[in-house]
Amino acid sequence: MSQSEHSHGQPWRMRWISDPMLKLFRRVTPKMSQTEREALDAGSVWWDGELFSGRPNWKKLHQLPEPHLSEEEQAYLNGPVETLCQMIDDWKINHELNDLPPEVWQYIKDNGLFSLIIPKSYGGLEFSALAHSEIVLKIATRSITAAVTIMVPNSLGPAKLLMEYGTQAQKDHYLPRLARGIEIPCFALTNPKAGSDAGAIPDFGIVCRQEFEGQKDVLGVRLNWDKRYITLGPVATLLGMAFKLYDPDHLICEKESLGITLALIPADTPGVSIGRRHLPLDVVFMNGPNSGKDVFIPMDWIIGGQDRIGQGWRMLMESLADGRGISLPALSVGAGKLVSRSVGGYARIRRQFKLPIGRFEGIEEALTRIGGYTYMMDAARTLTTSALDNGEKPSVISAIVKYHLTEGMRKIVADGMDILGGAGISMGPNNILGRTYQAIPISITVEGANILTRTMIIFGQGAIRSHPYIFKELEALGEEDPEVSLEKFDRALFGHMAFFTRNLLRSFFSGLTGSVFVRVPVRSPMRRYYQHLTRMSSAFALITDVSLMLLGGSLKRKEKLSGRLGDILSNLYLASAILKKYHEEGSLKEDAPLVHWGCQHCLYEIQTAFDGLLHNLPYRSVAWILRWLMFPFGQHFKAPSDQLGHEIADMLLTPSAARDRLTRGIYLPDSIDEPVGRIEDALIKVIKAEHPERRLRKEMKDYPAEYEGLEAVLKAAVEQKVLTEDEAELIRQADEARNAVIRVDDFDKDFN
Repeated sequence: MSQSEHSHGQPWRMRWISDPMLKLFRRVTPKMSQTEREALDAGSVWWDGELFSGRPNWKKLHQLPEPHLSEEEQAYLNGPVETLCQMIDDWKINHELNDLPPEVWQYIKDNGLFSLIIPKSYGGLEFSALAHSEIVLKIATRSITAAVTIMVPNSLGPAKLLMEYGTQAQKDHYLPRLARGIEIPCFALTNPKAGSDAGAIPDFGIVCRQEFEGQKDVLGVRLNWDKRYITLGPVATLLGMAFKLYDPDHLICEKESLGITLALIPADTPGVSIGRRHLPLDVVFMNGPNSGKDVFIPMDWIIGGQDRIGQGWRMLMESLADGRGISLPALSVGAGKLVSRSVGGYARIRRQFKLPIGRFEGIEEALTRIGGYTYMMDAARTLTTSALDNGEKPSVISAIVKYHLTEGMRKIVADGMDILGGAGISMGPNNILGRTYQAIPISITVEGANILTRTMIIFGQGAIRSHPYIFKELEALGEEDPEVSLEKFDRALFGHMAFFTRNLLRSFFSGLTGSVFVRVPVRSPMRRYYQHLTRMSSAFALITDVSLMLLGGSLKRKEKLSGRLGDILSNLYLASAILKKYHEEGSLKEDAPLVHWGCQHCLYEIQTAFDGLLHNLPYRSVAWILRWLMFPFGQHFKAPSDQLGHEIADMLLTPSAARDRLTRGIYLPDSIDEPVGRIEDALIKVIKAEHPERRLRKEMKDYPAEYEGLEAVLKAAVEQKVLTEDEAELIRQADEARNAVIRVDDFDKDFN
């Protein structure tokens, strides 16, 4: 039966609406490349799907199990990880050795720090995503070099790929060796000519037969490649490799181009050139180029064997969630917690104009951002690891946390450097932020450049993958059977139309009523944030549909618009994470300022993104109607208040349980020979001395001359009975501790 004959027996809506719309969709929808389809198919839809729904199910978020470490994981953090941090001298690593010391390398191998994700049956630790994150976070607060060294084997690398896709023989051979540190892995993806467009790598392999290790006529692949920016490359013994595979002689397939394929190659294989290194901004972790010329590998070196040929891009996309969702967010949050703790303490210790610098409103503003961003980032980190530990592979969410947490790190560290001033820019063993500051562009660049992640990936992938109907409509287009295609398209199309109508009405009603009638399963003071976020979710779903209808496939080339849509989705997720964290930690009153600041910040950012989107949407009349529908009374949300900022800044300046919760998980040395330990010691002494110092300034009648120094002042104060000897000693100890903190490193003129 022909398509025209079949159409006479269809229901009227399929004949007169769905069938013409299907034909239109086929004409206007751009052809999707294989790599694009594999990227969309990778991972799972999780809370991002709820945010696209226009009416998030907050009960679903609250019911996600609270993240916690097992006794074994906590003991490992308190034991081997703590010991590793104590062993590390970051100044020596970066300015003397240009590498981790041999004993640190050996300790990392012997104590399983390369095997966090490897199953116990293969000799690994098999830790949760949360434990993986906590370990990286803690080590990062001690040494970026050590953290990056440990991150790579536990994220996108041979172990992860073998566990997910390897043959049993490959797992049995390599996983125990990787777990014990016998093999040092790296993964080579980036080519100088491809960069962020990894799907366009020119590295290639040709299926062929040749002699190999004494055997004749072995079926395999002859490889040629040129890679760079490969972390652990200079010291790797096992090289993971991504390349395009071709079979011009049709030895295994009728097709010539077989797609991106992955393989494992021992670094000593003939033809492999490896061992040289890059120097990424003086953060001296092992990173370097490698290449191969006519390198022959047998078919059983392909990850997953011959059955996995051509599936490499999907394998990579499905495995990216760990690198994007665990390692880099942990590194970023570690920086935020370190800055909150150490710079907050420094701002209370350091004085200008006879006041702690943290009491100046300009410094207070920076401290507010440091504390607010750190809480928000930590909330997103733990929520994402919870999803991973519960079996999700949230590819869109992992892109969100990679981008926003590394960007948050950039803001926090910049504020911290501003507060430290000369102590921040003078490198030396006592500099607490200089190395982290240098590392920021590295985290921004890896696992997908941040500009690309924001403008193309977050919304570009999310709109299709997480929207409740768009992916179904695209799947219907791909059906070969015309009848099945039309039936699926009809269901998706009319479901989409009802979805659009509901969100239009919901957005308008919520805008008119200020979202006060939105039902949410919360009675706490945070209820209004749930209501506002539900309203913004409806508006986001509405404007997503309108943008796609107006711009179609060209929207992915409108990167400024796509970036703003991504900002809305991202801030919806970040605010959700904040509310989830506050809820599961018992809704503690002391943490409320951080929650209020974070939610107000996210809502204001969402509103700003909407404003920019509507201001720049090409169809001006439609933009005007949308603005009137979604914001009938104008812009409602305000940036967090100065008073709220004052409360957060004071939290960073004053030891408290809330400050401890905010900075929980960092490495805190006990010794005052360590810069962070010195700040911790001085903060307590300075606070103890504040009351007698105030009395000294207020009640002293005759001050000795300034040039006679503090000791003369204290002696006179004791004699005049303004201070007791014990109080004078408190001031003396505080002054000594303060001087030790604000002192910066200096060297001989030839740096000896």
